[in-house]
Amino acid sequence: MHYILVSGGVISGVGKGIIASSTGLILQSLGFRVTCIKIDPYVSVDAGLMAPAEHGECFVLGSGSEVDLDLGNYERYLSLALTGDNNITTGKVYKQVIDKERNGDYLGRTVQIVPHIVDHIKDWIRRVAHTSVDGSGEEPDVCIIELGGTVGDIESMPFLEALTQLRHESGSTNFVTIMVSYVPVIHGEQKTKPTQHAVKSVRSHGLIPDVIACRCEKPLAESTVRKISLHCQVEMEQVVVVRDMPTIYQVPLLLREQEMIPRLLSRMSLSTKSVSNERLKQGEELWETWKCAATAEHKATVNIALVGKYVTSPDAYMSVTKALEHSAMHLRLNLNLVWIDAEHLEPLKPRGEDENDRAVEEREAYEKAWNTLHAASGLIIPGGFGKRGVLGMMLASKWARENKIPFLGVCLGFQVAVLQFARDVCSLPHADSEEFDKQTKEPVVLEMLEYNPKIKGGSMRLGLHETIFQEGTEWSKIRALYGGVQGVKERHRHRYEVNPQFVDRLEEAGIHFVGKDEKGERMEIFEMKDHPYFVGTQFHAEYQSRVLDPSKPYLGLVAASLDYQDKQGKKDDNAGDLDTSRLMNGSK
Repeated sequence: MHYILVSGGVISGVGKGIIASSTGLILQSLGFRVTCIKIDPYVSVDAGLMAPAEHGECFVLGSGSEVDLDLGNYERYLSLALTGDNNITTGKVYKQVIDKERNGDYLGRTVQIVPHIVDHIKDWIRRVAHTSVDGSGEEPDVCIIELGGTVGDIESMPFLEALTQLRHESGSTNFVTIMVSYVPVIHGEQKTKPTQHAVKSVRSHGLIPDVIACRCEKPLAESTVRKISLHCQVEMEQVVVVRDMPTIYQVPLLLREQEMIPRLLSRMSLSTKSVSNERLKQGEELWETWKCAATAEHKATVNIALVGKYVTSPDAYMSVTKALEHSAMHLRLNLNLVWIDAEHLEPLKPRGEDENDRAVEEREAYEKAWNTLHAASGLIIPGGFGKRGVLGMMLASKWARENKIPFLGVCLGFQVAVLQFARDVCSLPHADSEEFDKQTKEPVVLEMLEYNPKIKGGSMRLGLHETIFQEGTEWSKIRALYGGVQGVKERHRHRYEVNPQFVDRLEEAGIHFVGKDEKGERMEIFEMKDHPYFVGTQFHAEYQSRVLDPSKPYLGLVAASLDYQDKQGKKDDNAGDLDTSRLMNGSK
């Protein structure tokens, strides 16, 4: 097994996940099978109970595991089907070791960080590295390990020790390290000291960088590269400049352009001579397809509004934004995604004649939010938890429904659109969700009691579940987007659902539940017949969107939004003659 470790410097959030994913993609283009592991040193067992506004999105795998958002990058770039074991956290490691100690597995020995915690980490990495995740059933050739956090974090020490030992035990020709470091520009000068100190710190723990990937806004001067080479004691060709690109999907092209992979392969006992001709051909086709998608010229622009409650932290909607990007790329469009805080759409409270400064700010925010929404050609309301901002989401869904604006509601967005429709059309003025009002007299959305035990972590309805399209739904646009199939499997993450007792009343009023679970009891997809595209999904289709295979509900939203722009006379002069009707009828 060959390992590539991607670690960071003194600043987090500089793109380790994108570089790890891009490295994997280039290896795949050479015919190698790849798997990925993300190490998160935090003590939380998983990302399921972390606040999206603080930590970013909680990504859900097909197995139902709630993991770090970087695993979403791996799946999107590499088309892998990862499991919870591909995300290692301090919480998981300590929990398992303590459970083994309580079970007497250590036979009375004193359990310590070294060797027991460290050995457990190494065993975990080795086991996962040999597990197929690409559907072939064949063992991967390369395991890419991303170590989260920054150099010097106390919580990272056991993992650094484990990785140092793994490098020694695997042999230097089977283990290479890419260290990602940010090179800031201060008063016009490119500063290398952060990188120098980061390399020095990493080396003190036993890890020796084979490649230093320098993140920067603009290309580094040759003198800067030479300085990094000199003071970090590496050759100049071991310094890779990863500048900002027009899109993150062009990063693999940048790395290949700088011949990073040949440098890695030359340091590893790995050669394309061991790859079959069939795999080589598949790799070449993958690369050409990716390059075409990443560099295609997009002249027309589609404008879509995202109304949510975590808009101050875009990472909270990472998979949603990526699914929209994939769809726009597929249709050769530029995406103009505008963010609207759902609370800013809610009616203002009467303040009287004398408004204070805060009231003026609130009014300006309210007017700006509605003006922004009215200028959009499509609307998406993604998932979330809690009552805050729900009224604003409901009003936004009403505006889209009544004005024939393309709409996609996801999870919470699905539920609030149903609630608003129930209040407005079904004469259920008190329609509510038990999430917001336990005592509501009209519980149109109720709690799934079997998914709410006393323990909160990992207890929702999670992972892949099948949705069956109902009889008589051949007219459905969303079904056509899925190719007219009988059923689809998508990933879920919810604890509340539409109350079956209200379904008949809702459908009689015009909102059709075209997709239900295998038993026909849980509402999974709604759609309106007399609307260009008014769709809601209880599941999170964005989790399975891929760069080269966009999520179907999102593809439908983007295509319908472009069609709406054209019909409203807002057509971009640069737009081509994309036939969105063929797309809605299931044609590619």
